[in-house]
Amino acid sequence: MRTHTRLFAYLTIASCALFTQLSAQQPAPLGTPPDAKRIVFLGDSITHAGGYIDAIEAALLIQFPERKIELLNLGLPSETTSGLSEPGHAGGQFPRPDLHERLERALDQTKPDLVVACYGMNDGIYYPLGDDRFAKFKAGIERLHSAVESRNAKIIHMTPALFDPVPIKARLLPAGLESYSQPYEGYDDVLDAYSQWLLSRKADGWQVIDVHGAMKQALLAKRVHNPSFTFASDGVHPNAAGQAVLAGPLAATWGLKLDADGLPPHPKAKEILNLVREKQKTLKLAWLSATKHLRPGIPAGLPIEEAQATAAKLDTQARALAATDTNKK
Repeated sequence: MRTHTRLFAYLTIASCALFTQLSAQQPAPLGTPPDAKRIVFLGDSITHAGGYIDAIEAALLIQFPERKIELLNLGLPSETTSGLSEPGHAGGQFPRPDLHERLERALDQTKPDLVVACYGMNDGIYYPLGDDRFAKFKAGIERLHSAVESRNAKIIHMTPALFDPVPIKARLLPAGLESYSQPYEGYDDVLDAYSQWLLSRKADGWQVIDVHGAMKQALLAKRVHNPSFTFASDGVHPNAAGQAVLAGPLAATWGLKLDADGLPPHPKAKEILNLVREKQKTLKLAWLSATKHLRPGIPAGLPIEEAQATAAKLDTQARALAATDTNKK
């Protein structure tokens, strides 16, 4: 009897261990889209380009057509949340825009339920890591976070995209200089530090998504077979493939499926994405104009009501295409 009892106990322990091991190997369950009617995306030129936002909206439209969530892209090229600008930015034509100059107008006019913010790339102004610059980045992010929450909205922070020194190696400058007319060669270490600080705020209840880590992992995987592969030919701005990588972590958080090209599972995904892209551009320029940003060089948008009417037509066309596939989920 004792032998049988011991055998049963061993089998029970082994079964539990095997179950634990198999459970650990299973992918984490996907989430669901946020309970929001309007989501505003804030960020610099990487967000302004909008590839990751277009992919997210196309996936929402295809996979959750019953969820009418409006996505507004208010990303502004060159912008920082630190308020810093390197000497001679844009050839001396204008300093980097400071998010906080326009933040209240943007939030009060768009009235989002949720904000998704991606800053950091410009905030270190392409210098080595410095205590003062790091402190200004932290203060700017804290100020952004508080401004959103004070309006009873929620905020998701995305870590900055990857800085890739490989394609612009000849233009980079070493550590130890007083000023940098070209980027510091180890600037991605700065973005690593900014990313780790943002991720540490999860302990305070912040929602933070690590796109920096996702891009680094994807880049290293590509370079196993192609050492010169890059997502950003200028070291900073992700191409279409890089924007697809940026979309991945947020898509997974919201239970959305995207392939390596940033396309949702649908036979007409490319056509739907093109309509979404046109819709997003129309609304982006309209809202940037309406909220009166100060950066030169951004085309003027349509009046909001006219832009919304155009966007509604494009949305109807995209939804009609999405409805042609009865197996979209």
